[in-house]
Amino acid sequence: MKIQVPEAAGKIIEQLNIHGFEAYVVGGCVRDSLLLRTPEDWDITTSAKPEQVKEIFSRTVDTGIQHGTVTVLMDGGAYEVTTYRIDGEYEDGRHPKSVEFTGNLIEDLKRRDFTINAMAYSDRDGLVDAFDGRRDLDKKIIRCVGNAKDRFTEDALRILRAIRFSAQLGFDMEEETRKAIAVIAPNMEKVSRERIQVELTKLLLSDHPEQMAAVYENGIAPYISEHFLAAGERMGETGTIKLLPAEKHMRWSGFLRSEGPEEAVLILRDLKLDNETISQVKTLVTLWKQEMPADKPVIRKVMSGLSPKLFQDLLCFQKIFCPKSYQETLIKVEQYAEEIIENGDCIRLKDMAVTGRDLIGAGRKPGPGIGKVLETLFEEVLKNPECNNREYLMNLAERL
Repeated sequence: MKIQVPEAAGKIIEQLNIHGFEAYVVGGCVRDSLLLRTPEDWDITTSAKPEQVKEIFSRTVDTGIQHGTVTVLMDGGAYEVTTYRIDGEYEDGRHPKSVEFTGNLIEDLKRRDFTINAMAYSDRDGLVDAFDGRRDLDKKIIRCVGNAKDRFTEDALRILRAIRFSAQLGFDMEEETRKAIAVIAPNMEKVSRERIQVELTKLLLSDHPEQMAAVYENGIAPYISEHFLAAGERMGETGTIKLLPAEKHMRWSGFLRSEGPEEAVLILRDLKLDNETISQVKTLVTLWKQEMPADKPVIRKVMSGLSPKLFQDLLCFQKIFCPKSYQETLIKVEQYAEEIIENGDCIRLKDMAVTGRDLIGAGRKPGPGIGKVLETLFEEVLKNPECNNREYLMNLAERL
């Protein structure tokens, strides 16, 4: 099968060949191309050493030169070009202590994690597949290159990558690979929480987020965090998570929906998620079980505390996870929310016809009391949007 390599990547390979070096696109871009998926990146592997790559190309960046990687800038794109290498001993369960450059492509492919990621391709030589990655793609299985225990011992993050690839591609785990995961799982303690979070998030955003269950079934959860492990005991049915939009805060909320808001925050902080996602998840986990009546004042009140997007996310969440008895009401809630927006009802304090400056101008002393008056006026506007006019609200304020 001919792979359609981007023109710029092809130029890089051609230039390396002209100068007497081997070069191939490698890894995920080959895998995705064979699966008829669109690759995110096109990485290149070569027999040329980093300094030789830099001599050939005028525009380069030393991305990871100690590990043999130079980024070549070509036709507006950036392509990582890495020298064939043999990894030295892995002392920390994550990174090789040293790397040795080699002129042998197979030695380079041998160090990679899974067979489906250990294929290389060039127009000149076609597909190089020394470890039957193409066969494993056809069989839809995730299998380690060589000895699975060795691959996971070298880099414990590969344990989560195996489950994540299984979720993204809808593949099964090869039996020896699965067995090795359970044995090497304690090494996950050596992996940073940030790297774990990235893999778990990719898993949740995949077409098969229900594979999160495999993190617990394969004994990995105890080595992620105490709070994450406890969440597994309360974890709801995972298959419905895929019904949520593939957005980080939505999928994490779906996974943590059985948790209390504070427990959800603890888990996400353990995993070093960003503050915005943590805040959004906390809000959804807090509110989704609170069924709104089909009552416009109540709906305006809920809307006033959320961004327009997060309010829509809440309705989406409730459609999927709330009981059937609430669904008819929810349709009405959604209809009323649309009417509230169409009518231009005031649902934000900043949009109220009276401001703190107006109250001070009318003789009120600055201070906390101003805020209390504004909140009272806002409550009135949420109940009766037609009251959002300056004269009415100023008269009401005088009586407060």
